[in-house]
Amino acid sequence: MNLLTLMETVGESQTLALGGLLIGLCFGYLAQRSRFCLRSAVIETCHGPLGGKLAIWLLAFGAAITLTQLFILAGLLDVRSARQLATRGTLSGALVGGLLFGSGMILARGCASRLLILAGTGNLRSLLSGLVFAVVAQASLGGVLAPLRLAISDWWTIDGGDARDLLVWFHASHGIGLAFGLAWLAGGLAFAWRARLGPWPALAGAACGAMVACAWLFNYQVSAQAFELVPVKSLSFTGPAADMLMLVLSPPGKPWNFDIGLVPGVALGAFLGGLKGRELKLEGFKDGLSMRRYLVGAACMGLGGMLAGGCAVGAGVSGAAVFALTAWITLFAIWGAAAATDYLMDRQTT
Repeated sequence: MNLLTLMETVGESQTLALGGLLIGLCFGYLAQRSRFCLRSAVIETCHGPLGGKLAIWLLAFGAAITLTQLFILAGLLDVRSARQLATRGTLSGALVGGLLFGSGMILARGCASRLLILAGTGNLRSLLSGLVFAVVAQASLGGVLAPLRLAISDWWTIDGGDARDLLVWFHASHGIGLAFGLAWLAGGLAFAWRARLGPWPALAGAACGAMVACAWLFNYQVSAQAFELVPVKSLSFTGPAADMLMLVLSPPGKPWNFDIGLVPGVALGAFLGGLKGRELKLEGFKDGLSMRRYLVGAACMGLGGMLAGGCAVGAGVSGAAVFALTAWITLFAIWGAAAATDYLMDRQTT
């Protein structure tokens, strides 16, 4: 992939933003059409029967791992400099952040990416919750909640490099990583067949995961050819949501990057998906109780996402696809906390 011509024509920052916009647009459209949602997968796993919602998530997860590892094996991608692997990490942040995010995801009826997708189709509940999520994320990054985040993060840290790479931990090659991804993909296909899921929803779900791998590939290729330092990253929505908030509130002139293009791209893709399916509809809160629940959940996700270094997509799929230890801890914590919160809320309702 040679991006030099494009970077020389429009500039490196603009190329990154354009790539984020296009990949985000595809992800938003595919996620809206396939109903890709970690919360739905968790609830279906807890209540049963296991079927289409879990299948979609497994297909996306398996495709993300498979394609990312395939790019690495082909020599097209090198993720050793990615933040999830190279920098010093926090195991306590991954665990506590994942627990907070999982609980907040149930309360807000969707993870960070799902809120953005629903907002793109006219869901005002998700729009307001997404704004609260972005505000709390920014406050956790460099505002009033930053000392709390730093204190929790310092409880238990881990060195960067091989210490954060699960493939190194288990003396496994990227070929083993590829086989691991194919196993998850096969599991998704089995559940899709069992649920009699049509070929197009299944394909769209797998394509959501492919966008994670494409984002890794795009950012690496730009970083390899750019004059200035470009971070190697993939899809995530905690940091980008905070960046978009500051872009709107700050004076003009803030440099563009991949994340600046990603957020509006996902919203636009979701809008186009809703338009295609005739699902555009303005929706608000039912009552004050549900409003409080959504906002508390969004706040928990904002702090949790910053603690964990990523959301259900950023840590749970993008980070897991490169076998970052902290990402897998976050993913398990999100699943566990979401299942427990769903159980407690069902018990309270009963």
